[in-house]
Amino acid sequence: MENNVISYYDGSKYVSSDYVDKVSKELFSYMPPLTKRPDFDEFWEETKKKAYSVPLDPEREIYDYPCDNVTVYKISYNGFDTTRINGWFIVPTFLKKDKYPCLIRYHGFGGNMARPASYMQWLIMGVAVLAVDCRGQNGATGDNAAYSSGSTQIVTCKGILNKEEYYFRAVYMDCVKAIDFAVAQPEVDDKKIIIEGGSQGGALGMAVCALDDRPCLAMVDVPSNSDLVRRVEGAHGAFKHVTEYLKAHPYHTDRVFETLSYFDTMNMADKIKCKVLASVGLKDDTCPAVMYMATYNRINSEKEIRIYPFNGHEGGGIVQNEVKLRFLSDFLKNNP
Repeated sequence: MENNVISYYDGSKYVSSDYVDKVSKELFSYMPPLTKRPDFDEFWEETKKKAYSVPLDPEREIYDYPCDNVTVYKISYNGFDTTRINGWFIVPTFLKKDKYPCLIRYHGFGGNMARPASYMQWLIMGVAVLAVDCRGQNGATGDNAAYSSGSTQIVTCKGILNKEEYYFRAVYMDCVKAIDFAVAQPEVDDKKIIIEGGSQGGALGMAVCALDDRPCLAMVDVPSNSDLVRRVEGAHGAFKHVTEYLKAHPYHTDRVFETLSYFDTMNMADKIKCKVLASVGLKDDTCPAVMYMATYNRINSEKEIRIYPFNGHEGGGIVQNEVKLRFLSDFLKNNP
């Protein structure tokens, strides 16, 4: 589906850039061969069954917060296994509505669920927020999974020789089950689930929208986990640790790439059904723009992308932040 929007809002109108058109033209034809194995769909169906065999067991408790306009809850639920996924659930109660759209936020590599103040821009738009940890990174959430291969100190290498054990199998499903937590809350309109994240969080957003058809909108910036063979070859971002692993264990190369193929978002992209707003920076060496395009170009749903030719992994920064605010505002107005 052709819908490659690369215009910018200058405060009063959308403007286009001949320069951006020229330097990004080849990106839209980048379609490396898929690495999907024959049992790819079966693997993910079995993975979902396994995840849902573990009860969600959601919990929330009020958190004393110095702002009367929002209600903040500390929350937890069972993820793929019995690992308790921690997060924030925040409701813009100043609007005194029965139901709210809910934005689910996934963080970048090595991050965490952050603090409630980080999400005020969404709340003042009348959107509830669910922000969750990734297991075993830099937050309050541990990791109960067992790994029999790879480096257990680096999450991108945990379980790297076995798709059943690989770290991102659990993380992708932890993030899908965040939707289950959201729609179980009485304040949430289950028809208006919005996914948002950058870098690793952008990758998780793509994976979740491929694995679950409940999101109505995804906003992802400088996403990771796309075109993974090329990422490992170039030692980009967190996957440089996989490169280092293969330096020490070159005889595992084929097994590693087979495992990664199940978690490469380009192999999932055709399953995405919701509207997508994406962004990339052409100077990004952590998550190179061209590698995300292997996913973006295979999305068949309505989509738009913003390309920042002089920006690195920070992407469009505050400019893209305002693009997302306007995009979300327009989406909610058009989908009351």
